[in-house]
Formats: sequence, structure tokens, C-alpha cells
Amino acid sequence: VQLQASGGGLVQAGGSLRLSCTASGRTFSTYYMGWFRQAPGKEREFVAAISRSGGSIIYADSVRDRFTISRDNAKNTVFLQMNTLEPEGTAVYFCAAALTYGIHRSLYGYWGQGTQVTVSS
Repeated sequence: VQLQASGGGLVQAGGSLRLSCTASGRTFSTYYMGWFRQAPGKEREFVAAISRSGGSIIYADSVRDRFTISRDNAKNTVFLQMNTLEPEGTAVYFCAAALTYGIHRSLYGYWGQGTQVTVSS
């Protein structure tokens, strides 16, 4: 599966952005999907994951209650709605696909190219 992320940009603290990640192929619904982010000089970290049907979701503690992950299997797309953004959220955001559900980066075998999110204070 090939993944294409979009929707990043520059936003002021407290603002919102919606990221999208569209997958190629006809097997999108067989993958668990996740979002990760990598800030300058830091390791890539887990943000959110969603099960194949969307019925199960996991969030990192740092984004719970502010970010929402969702998916539309008919459109081969997973979304990340980010509200109340903080400067600490400045990072490149990556979508990823896995055949096993979880939060560990090593589970995800397919990655998009990343989209830059910059939150100004």
C-alpha cells in the first residue's frame, strides 16, 4: 500500500488543522492505520491509531481530548483532526499502515512521506 499525507501547514497556537492520508490500492480496509510525528532532533513518536473498522482507537496521552483520528474506508482515507494545537506539536506528521494493531512504530510497515505542521506561539 502507498500512502500520501496532506493537510499540514502553519497555524497559531490554539488553532486547528485536519490532516488526511490517502492510500492506493483496494485493500485499505485490511490495514490498521496510525499517525506518528517527529519533531526536530527527536525520535518519531506515536500519536493515534485506529482499527480496521474504526471501532477501536488509541491516543497518546499528550493528544487525547484534542486530536481525533477517523477513517473512511470507502475513500481509502484516514484523518487526524487536531484542535487546540500547541507549539510543542510542531513536527512532521506521518501516516502509517500496519497488519497488527498497536502503538509501536515497528508494527507499521508502510509509511507516507510526512506533512509538516508548524504551530506558532
